[in-house]
Amino acid sequence: MIKKERPTLSLKPKAKPAKPAAKAPRAQGEGAQRSAGPRPAGPRPGGEGTQRGVGARSDRENRGEGRSEGRSELEQRAFAPRPDRGNRGEGRSDAGQRGFGKREGADFRNDSRSDSGQRGFGRSAGGQEAGSGSPWAARKPAARGAEAPAAPRAPSKPAIRESHHRDLKPRVQTEFQSELKQDSLAFALLGAATAAVQVQQGTALPQALASVFAANDATPQARGAIQDIAYRSMRQLALSEVLIGLMAPKAPDPMVQALLSAALPLMYPADASPAPYEAFTVVDQAVTAAGAHPDTARAKNMVNALLRRFLREKEELLDKAMQQPEARYNYPQWWIDAVITAYPKDWEKLLAAGNEAPPLTLRVNSRRTSVAAYLARLAEQGMDAAQIGPYAVRLAKPVPVSQIPGFAEGDVSVQDAGAQLAAPLLDVQPGMRVLDACAAPGGKTCHILELADVNLTALDADPKRLQRVQENLDRLQLQANLQPAEAQTDAWWDGQQFDRILADVPCTASGIVRRHPDIRWLRRKSDTRQLATLSSQILDNLWRMLAPNGKLLFVTCSLWPQESEAQAAAFAVRNRATRLDAPGQLLPLGGAEQDHDGLFYALFRKDA
Repeated sequence: MIKKERPTLSLKPKAKPAKPAAKAPRAQGEGAQRSAGPRPAGPRPGGEGTQRGVGARSDRENRGEGRSEGRSELEQRAFAPRPDRGNRGEGRSDAGQRGFGKREGADFRNDSRSDSGQRGFGRSAGGQEAGSGSPWAARKPAARGAEAPAAPRAPSKPAIRESHHRDLKPRVQTEFQSELKQDSLAFALLGAATAAVQVQQGTALPQALASVFAANDATPQARGAIQDIAYRSMRQLALSEVLIGLMAPKAPDPMVQALLSAALPLMYPADASPAPYEAFTVVDQAVTAAGAHPDTARAKNMVNALLRRFLREKEELLDKAMQQPEARYNYPQWWIDAVITAYPKDWEKLLAAGNEAPPLTLRVNSRRTSVAAYLARLAEQGMDAAQIGPYAVRLAKPVPVSQIPGFAEGDVSVQDAGAQLAAPLLDVQPGMRVLDACAAPGGKTCHILELADVNLTALDADPKRLQRVQENLDRLQLQANLQPAEAQTDAWWDGQQFDRILADVPCTASGIVRRHPDIRWLRRKSDTRQLATLSSQILDNLWRMLAPNGKLLFVTCSLWPQESEAQAAAFAVRNRATRLDAPGQLLPLGGAEQDHDGLFYALFRKDA
């Protein structure tokens, strides 16, 4: 019988099976992800390039999307702002535009922002009150070597609230047609908010309003209400945004912000004038307007809550907001600084005047009637008016153009009293060859032709704006040669010199901000230098087109010396031009004698 071998027993402890390799520590940070496939051993880099979810998606940049299944609601809250984009305001682009979008090919307005593009007002990411100026303080690198005791640091200014990535936001539906009644305040609020959104995208307010009117086929009454609210909102935009920042837990969407910015000025007119509507009517109609637009419908409750909170806490909120210069004066900080620098004695008056609604001033057509006869005509129709210049009549109460007696017939035109000085300064005589460079919309062109029978060429770079010149000529039954071309070029010129040249050159339009309150939000500090350079090119080009003993009138509607007096002085030196008497800088300080726009005049003669 064969014996089976029994296994030998060993007293040595069995070797334990090898442990699997330790899991690599998962990268911490905002964009860390769990990959679906095998991962290499060792630590894995974290940051924005890695994702949780199934595979890396290049079109999502750390935006809180792609959350893994099974995570709790607490874990799925939104990610912190990206470190390379510091606390951008609502809907800002990479270049730092405040508001709801950016016009193509231009950086937006305010040079008081930091490099990351922040405005100096709004709401901080932590919900604290915002400060004025740039929220990013410059920091010097620490010295190498032994660590020095930390110096006391001044309290940092709160940053603007974080914003979602701009690519996540749907395009604002500016052409949406609501079903609201056109005679309702809700319809006017929604129209004004739609226009304001377009201004934030870089469109001038008149063009934005025209787009809204066309899209909604607005009646004349509705157009007037929309325009009034839109202009009010532009004049109080900074104050409204600060108030919204103090009340809102997070930055509202663009259209919601615009709707709130349209409603708040109706509840608190900054010029201390009586409120045009009852406060609770504004709240009710703003909520109705929010519910009528797809971009604001889900924020109805938010609109209601914020506006009602403003009514309850008005004094406290306004006290906090007015601590910031931008909110107190309703201008960008760089604009405030520029006015203080240029006019240290009158800067507050100038800023205040720019926030007032302008008067309605008419120019009487001396070919058809006299100022005295026209004033008598107005009195017969119960309209108060006064003569404030050789051809200027100011109405005590502005009315729509359609209600101005004699306007359609060409008896009068709408033109600021300061702008009416241009044509008389040129001293035109019958038969002269006259050039009006940068002529649109044609007010000065028509005034020259009203004073004398001259051979006039109206030049403008924009053919569409020249159509406005033609419409005014037709209404006044005048004739001129319209030439679409740029004034800094000479391809359009036939070589015959002009006896008189009016050069109303491009500028920042800082002197007509009360008529165009959107200008302060569309301009930026660097525009002054760029436009001054263009203006100098235009002036030098036009000077060689002027006949010996001819006169050139240089005009700007700017308050900045770089575009006015400094430009005139440099031009005279470069071209050895003789400077004649002219008003110089007109400041729009208000009052009976200075209730005009901010214009600058310099007159030059070309010696033979």
